[in-house]
Amino acid sequence: LPLANELFPELTDEIFELERRLSEQSRDRITASSMQSGVEERRPPSSHCAVNCNAQFTPHVDSGKGAGQSLSMIVGLGDYDGGELFVEGEMHDIRYRPVEFDGWKLRHWTNRFRGERFSLVWFTPEGKQDT
Repeated sequence: LPLANELFPELTDEIFELERRLSEQSRDRITASSMQSGVEERRPPSSHCAVNCNAQFTPHVDSGKGAGQSLSMIVGLGDYDGGELFVEGEMHDIRYRPVEFDGWKLRHWTNRFRGERFSLVWFTPEGKQDT
């Protein structure tokens, strides 16, 4: 597990409780298969969460240690304007509105923003599904 999970166990618990609650409410799921078929895919609880502060990502697909994950969920927090998530060119306002998407298959990026913007991104790397 990431070191921060051990250093801040109460915060870690709250972050994953937030994921559980947001997952129950989330209606905006974007996957390559759902874009083609219209069929919604449910994601299991995550093993990891990236906490980003004022991060502005250029167009990319995910790579690295998260290899093999399917759906991620992201939500934006803070006092900011802009900062929408673009997935395959479609804009999604993530400020206090969770979005699930397949960052390993779909190109995505952050719109410009002003202010203080945090994002939480929940995911499960391949091989970590049962941790």
